[in-house]
Amino acid sequence: MLISFQNMKEVAVPKCRGGEKELFRRHVDTGDNQIMLARLEPGASVGIHTHEDDSETIYYLSGKGKVYYDGRYESVQAGVCHHCPKGHTHGTFNDGDEDLVFFAVIPKQ
Repeated sequence: MLISFQNMKEVAVPKCRGGEKELFRRHVDTGDNQIMLARLEPGASVGIHTHEDDSETIYYLSGKGKVYYDGRYESVQAGVCHHCPKGHTHGTFNDGDEDLVFFAVIPKQ
């Protein structure tokens, strides 16, 4: 299966998971996985949430920010991968001065 993100319309998700501003994403739900290319503008975030029934893996493509993971913050930047297993808590914050762009996969478990 090929996924052509450049041919998809970018959709704004206001206050994603209770975060600040908007998450902009190009998204596919295959039935087994949610796959997305997303970006957060400076000051935007995906709110802190727990993955009760799934996990999430995020690979950062550009920009800088931080991830809240199980009670602590970790810096992220291009080339870093973050994984949040089922039952764990995380959130993503763009505290940089350029867009934080990432690729994420959320498999149904």
